[in-house]
Order: sequence, then structure tokens, then C-alpha cells
Amino acid sequence: MAPQSMSRLASIYSFCVLGLMVMPHQVYGSSRGSSALTSGISDHPPADGICATLVTIHGYKCQEHEVVTEDGYILSVQRIPGGRVGVGGNGDTKRQPVLIQHGVLVDGVTWLLNQPEQNLPTILADQGFDVWISNTRGTRFSNRHLSLQVNQKGYWNWSWDELAKFDLPAVFDYVYNETGQKIHYVGHSQGTLIAMAALSEGLLVEKIKSAALLSPVAYLNTVTSILGVVCREAIVCKVADLFGDSAFDPKEQLLPFFNIARTLCDAPGIDCYGLLAPLTGPNCCLNVSTFHPFIRNEPQPTSMMNIRHCGQSIREKVVAKYDYGSSEANTARYGEAKAPAYNLSNIPKNLPLFLSYGALDTLSDVRDVNLLLGILKPHHDVDKLTIQYINNYAHMDFIMGVNAKDIVYTQVLSFFKNHTGF
Repeated sequence: MAPQSMSRLASIYSFCVLGLMVMPHQVYGSSRGSSALTSGISDHPPADGICATLVTIHGYKCQEHEVVTEDGYILSVQRIPGGRVGVGGNGDTKRQPVLIQHGVLVDGVTWLLNQPEQNLPTILADQGFDVWISNTRGTRFSNRHLSLQVNQKGYWNWSWDELAKFDLPAVFDYVYNETGQKIHYVGHSQGTLIAMAALSEGLLVEKIKSAALLSPVAYLNTVTSILGVVCREAIVCKVADLFGDSAFDPKEQLLPFFNIARTLCDAPGIDCYGLLAPLTGPNCCLNVSTFHPFIRNEPQPTSMMNIRHCGQSIREKVVAKYDYGSSEANTARYGEAKAPAYNLSNIPKNLPLFLSYGALDTLSDVRDVNLLLGILKPHHDVDKLTIQYINNYAHMDFIMGVNAKDIVYTQVLSFFKNHTGF
């Protein structure tokens, strides 16, 4: 990497993360120190993966699976086939499968950082579901390919288009083949975007039972996250152009900064809870002890193309496929001079959808969600569309909030149970 480019990237992240360390914020729970899960998590995850680190230690059965995409990426998927011993009908082979998909710059670990009674995957397992957790290509547990090495530029030649076209369908096919049943889906952030994009293209339709979209992301017209602001001003996008189809890995590229941040956050009397605020909005309900393992494990890598695709959405205010920068390149890729838009009104009108969004979310801005709803509502069956609005929630509350069980997950459970016959 060129020193000048590295300096620009460092400046962006220093501003994003350090700039609001001293912002006032509300902490849910005042105790400091490591949570019960912290000892099982390290900066360099053990070879035995997420199951042994975060699931089986709490009394759940858990299986590590590998899924190979059509374009050769090897994805890590965890299966929690039953609840804890004596809970949720453990061992029932007819349990309904649920696939859970994380967002950008994180991995499946983020669903499992609280205690089991507060984590969506283990709650679902205890409630009688067969739970599957997917990890996107490029993240630490899904960083292999049939023919490419992770340090080769070709490995990173993808954006969320490929996640919608290859990753999600591959995992759906795998889960469907393993269980023989249609699948409930839970996506957060980018996990909602790739599901809607895939469905609008006619993918997943035959294997999906319903979809719960938490912090739904489609339009980014009014995103107020500092990452969105920076990208909108074309700073990150210009940096991305310098790297081509390489990795965007904040932890690797800014390792000294993250080491300093961890040291500061572990010091007595220092509360780093507000670090997420400039990126996600002021989360109301994260536990301080949950944030510490979070910052030790995240962010995860994505591709520079994915960052550029995000910038494209912000600048052009449309949900479209990746623009290759010229009419010739687009024509070669798509058969037309302009990158085609995803027609979200093509999402099947009888597919049960649950959308939950928060007033304080700066990545899934209320105005952008309302724009999405304006596309969905006229075409969707009224009894198949459920909407939840939460006044004090921001982006990470939906996956790490200690009260998400009572506010969000109970609604997801009710939604799934109401639509078991789809």
C-alpha cells in the first residue's frame, strides 16, 4: 500500500472512531470488566471455531459446516440443531430451520456476545428452531477459496451483488438439502440488503418461508452515519479506487490504532461504549461487558468493491448493481450501458416479511426505511407485512442489545410462528 493512501485511510478511521470517544451516551448496565464470554474469545480465533468458542460452552450442541459457492468461496456456517438439554425439544429432527445472516464488517460472532438468554440464535434454538448462522466471504472463518488465496487480488473481486447472487443462495440450498424444509430467514443490515436483492431477482423464492429484516438497508439516500457521510463526500470512494479489487480490512490496516483502542478501553475508569455511536447511532441498550469482546473481534474484512458499491448507492440514490465505471464495462457485464437497478417490487407479494427499525439508527435511517416501505407496501399482501418501529434503538441494539429479547426477538418469534404454513 502506498504511504499516502494508508495515511488517508488511517485519518478516516481515526476520525470515525476516535472522534466521538468523549461523546455523552447512555450505558445499559454500569459494571465493567469481562463478560462470561470474554475468556473464550481472542483476537486470533481458535481452529475449532465459533461453535466451541461461543455455543457448546453453554450446553448447546453445535456443528461446524462448510458451504461452497458457485464461484468457489468456502463459507463457514454454524448449526445449533437444538436447545440446551431439556429445553426446546432437543433432538427433534423436524425442527423448523432458521438462517441468520450478519451485516458488513462483522461476522456471526456478533450474534453470540451476550448470555444465551439474550442472544437470538440460542433463543431460537431454545424455542424449538433448527438454527443456522452464516458467515460472509472474506470474514475470518470464511476466508478460503477453491483456487484463490486470500492475499490474491482476485479473491476480493466482489461486492454485495455476489453475496446476493452466490453466497446466500448457496447457504439456502445447503440448509434446504440438509433439512428438507423451507427456511425462515433473519438478516441484519447488509444481511437484509442481499436478501431483498436476491428475492427481487427470483432467487431463494422456492426455499424461503419468511424473512425478518432487522435494521433494513436498501436505500442510503439520507444515511447519517459518519461512514456514510465520508463515503458520500467521495473520500472513502477515492481511497477505494486506489486499491482496486483488494481487501478493505480496518483491523489489519490499522492494527496499531486498534491495539491502542483496546488498551484504552481496558484501562480502569475508561468507558468505550460510545465508540460505536458515530458509526451506528447512539445505541441505547448495549452492555459494557459485551462491547469489550466486540472490539476485540470486530471489524471483519470486506472488499474494496463492496465499499465502492456502498458509495455508489449513496451518491446515486438507487439500489442498483455494481457500476464498473464505463458503458463498455457495464455492457460487457450486464448487456447494457448502465448498471441495472434491483426492482424491489418483484419481491413476492405473499412472502411474509417482518421489518424492524430504530429511530436512532444512522445506517438504516428512518427516511430511507420509509422509502423502502413505500416500494414494498403497494405491492405486498397486507397480512404478510409486519412493521416494528422502536423509538430508542440504533443499529447494533438489534443484535447486541440486552433487552432485544423482549423488544425485538419476541416479535420475531411470534412472526415466525404465525407464518409456519407459508
